[in-house]
Amino acid sequence: MTAVVTAPPQVRAATRAVYLAFILMGFAGASWAARIPQVRDQLGLTPSRLGLVLLAIAAGSIVSLVLAGQIVAHFGSRRTVTAMAALLGVSLSATAVGYQFGVLPVVIGLFFYGFANGAWDVAMNVQGAIVERRLGKAIMPRFHAGYSVGTVAGALVGAAVVALDLSVTVHLLVAAILVALVVMFAVRTFVPDDATDPKENQPVPIDPAHAAPPASRLGRTLATWREPRTILIGFFVLAFAFTEGAGIDWISVAMIDGYGVDATIGTLAFAAFLAAMTIGRWFGPGWLDRYGRVPVVRALAVVSILGLALFVFGPVPAVAFLGVLLWGLGASLGFPVGMSAAADDPAHAAPRVSVVATIGYCAFLGGPPLVGFLGDHVTVLKALLAVVGLLGIAVALAGSVRPLQKH
Repeated sequence: MTAVVTAPPQVRAATRAVYLAFILMGFAGASWAARIPQVRDQLGLTPSRLGLVLLAIAAGSIVSLVLAGQIVAHFGSRRTVTAMAALLGVSLSATAVGYQFGVLPVVIGLFFYGFANGAWDVAMNVQGAIVERRLGKAIMPRFHAGYSVGTVAGALVGAAVVALDLSVTVHLLVAAILVALVVMFAVRTFVPDDATDPKENQPVPIDPAHAAPPASRLGRTLATWREPRTILIGFFVLAFAFTEGAGIDWISVAMIDGYGVDATIGTLAFAAFLAAMTIGRWFGPGWLDRYGRVPVVRALAVVSILGLALFVFGPVPAVAFLGVLLWGLGASLGFPVGMSAAADDPAHAAPRVSVVATIGYCAFLGGPPLVGFLGDHVTVLKALLAVVGLLGIAVALAGSVRPLQKH
């Protein structure tokens, strides 16, 4: 039996850096999402056209995620996050200025914003899994709670600047520059990904049987796409990603259009959704340790379905706010649990996380146009019922995230 020891300073520093990477990615995403109603109004977009514009983020993410396994394997998680933080800062700044000139600059900016998000996401999850193993305890849901903390902060700042009538351009430029600079500085304390990466400074002991030469990485990544468990986890994550993404993209618009509230209240509903997700992710490790992954994620899927029903059919905005809280709580653990399940075997963590994330991000590719198209016909509020079908799929696939048996 291995004794529990205090984590060395290098690992503690890496843990703080991973938290910052998650928090600031969330802050950037929520800063953009909080201003979607104003961008929509400036560009005169219908729900379906808005959905197509938002599709640019998912398209960039998918392209990035397909390449992310190789990018992270070659450059390491630290260098990948550094580069992607810089790209995110540039692309979000371009979007902040470009929306004043038309749809095309926004689509281009959002595509590269999505590209930055995709590789950044895989790299910080890989680093998070490494830190989790070196700490010897479950911490991945709390990293994702950090992401949610960032989204709550971004949404609250967004609500404040909307109330103060601060321009979209100024708001997003400041957010983009702040996020890029802080992350690029923080990730210098990431620990090395593995002992075979020549671009990192210090080796991490790994099982020699698990070490693969660089020439074999492409073949290993391709082989990962043929693993039934990995693919099922990917579709499980897709269902929860659709649930989470629909809330992030459409809650403000649905509250404003469906309940007739002003933009500040719509943004606060968005913040309430993110706060509920944060609570679920912070307390989630205790639930997972006590009850196990499968029962917890199934129960939370049911909670999210109940929340969606209250949000869509609530007679007054107060009931819709209650629905938002349940929806966010129920959506909280699906994505981080899927990432942990993909990284159960440290020898194959990078390619499996990349595959799972690629499949999961397809929700962001199809979700915005689907909700937008349905919104043109039945209102955005009722279109969100499409999420219920995806949550049913998540319940059915929950068994795939059961931890691997140790031999």
